[in-house]
Amino acid sequence: MGAVDGPTPRYTWRLRPSPEVDPVLVEAGRMLGMGHRLVHLLAARGHDDPAALQAWVGDPVAALHDPRQLPDAEAFVARVARATADNERVMVFGDFDADGLTGLAILTLALRRLELDVVPYVPDRTEEGHGLSRPALQRAAAEGRTLIVTADCGTSSADEIELARQHGIDVLVTDHHRPPPRLPAAAAVVNPLRADSAYPDRHLSGAGVALKCAQLLIGGGEAMKLADLAAIGTIADVAPLVGENRSIARLGLDALAGGPRPGLAALLANARIEPGRINPETLAFGLIPRLNAMGRVGDAQLAARLLLSDDPAEATDLAAQLDQANVTRRELLATALEEARTAVGEAPDGPVIVIAGPWAAGIIGLVAGRLAELHGRPAVVFSNTTDPWRGSARSPSMDIVSALASMADLFERFGGHSAAAGCHMPASNIDAFRQRMALAAGSLRPIEPTLDIDLIVEAVEVDYGLRTDLLRLEPAGPRNPLPLVGIRGLVVSRARRANGGHTQLVLRKGREVLDGICFGRDDLPDVVREGDRLDVVARLDSRTFGGYESLQLEVRDVGPAGTLDALMSARAPVEVLREAVALSA
Repeated sequence: MGAVDGPTPRYTWRLRPSPEVDPVLVEAGRMLGMGHRLVHLLAARGHDDPAALQAWVGDPVAALHDPRQLPDAEAFVARVARATADNERVMVFGDFDADGLTGLAILTLALRRLELDVVPYVPDRTEEGHGLSRPALQRAAAEGRTLIVTADCGTSSADEIELARQHGIDVLVTDHHRPPPRLPAAAAVVNPLRADSAYPDRHLSGAGVALKCAQLLIGGGEAMKLADLAAIGTIADVAPLVGENRSIARLGLDALAGGPRPGLAALLANARIEPGRINPETLAFGLIPRLNAMGRVGDAQLAARLLLSDDPAEATDLAAQLDQANVTRRELLATALEEARTAVGEAPDGPVIVIAGPWAAGIIGLVAGRLAELHGRPAVVFSNTTDPWRGSARSPSMDIVSALASMADLFERFGGHSAAAGCHMPASNIDAFRQRMALAAGSLRPIEPTLDIDLIVEAVEVDYGLRTDLLRLEPAGPRNPLPLVGIRGLVVSRARRANGGHTQLVLRKGREVLDGICFGRDDLPDVVREGDRLDVVARLDSRTFGGYESLQLEVRDVGPAGTLDALMSARAPVEVLREAVALSA
């Protein structure tokens, strides 16, 4: 690659395609306060006309779609109207993860605004599993509840919905999971993924669908007061942060920064997330794991109570319980992951990892995710503490729920997304499952770890102007990732190990210096020396210390100076981009 001796990159570096940008688009961006760099980055991500740029920075409410376009929207509204007129008692049934919990809270609050008698119900992960459960139906019948509204589940609960109907209970499904070939006999199935759906955005989270249903019931103005909950569910579900999802996230993040409801305020305080640092990343790593923790190792009903609480004292107490559950979850995960990695070994056999162990059902999804990331192939992890076994699958390289659908006869139930799914499987089917998963994976090869670089700049171009441009991409997430910048020609002033297996770097750009942190790389002090010239791939961040804010590089990978040269010369559009950078610097 034309590089000299120095640290070897751990990833393959790739430059994202950079299309030619029409001067009309550049001018449209300028009128909206966008620099050349931002316009190029947005154009490379498909936002390549003036209307798309306007939507990116305009009023997020104006970008929301009409909820009446959702399938069964009319039937949903009509059935709730009948329940309101007849003073029926209602149950809202929500899944036990953060998406389901926030969706449950949205629907519960919206229905209570209509003065309905509403009780929230969250199933026990171990005893009831995913989807509408029979214990919930039994409770609804015992309490004389004649309507159940689901959040983030129900599309695959045909048997339970039929049983509810036999007991005189109607079910309204609100969900976003892939529907089976035959829909359940519910009073309404509001799911944008239905084959007959004409809804413009098929990628809403469960909480996002719940928010749209709240719009149907109580109007857009009142429903937008629930956008904070929908934003958390959207981020927790790792939904694409483009289109309507990004609008929901913008609305919700603004609400969280401006004055969160008591339960979320208590969780933010426990996670030490200050108002100015509320973004998808801090929520994903700070707040959402705490919200998920009770569903993994405790009683998720407590998490629902927290979200619905309007009493700050109660919220503080409940948040402390969730915080402790998160500590327990981390401890269980560390033990399970160590055992699972030992069981898999350094080089897994076959294209799919399939293992089972005596691990809590609430953490096997996390274990599967770590194994899939570590080995670059699908991973299915079973908890064998019950029969049927509970399984959780994660896949970076194949449509995992379609694979499970091809062997549906092996499961008592299954469901999920293309990248994440779950199942209940009799223990006796494990050998057949291994064989059929290997066949389904075919000739899959492990994914080569790569870093996709959005922009290449010289070291001297790294400044607050560049960071300001890049911040306009937030809120960032799937399909709108935080930009990675390739930086040429930084000079090492210092490299030292930090606690936790990280390396702290001080890097010179001309006469100025930049602080850098490289997580998970405690080897760098052994391979770089003062005066070495490096190319790095990093995210631009900032830190505050002693009341002063400064730029910081979150370094993802390093190579010797010249590593980026091959990328710079490989495609002419790179030069177009660099010319734009020079103009706007």
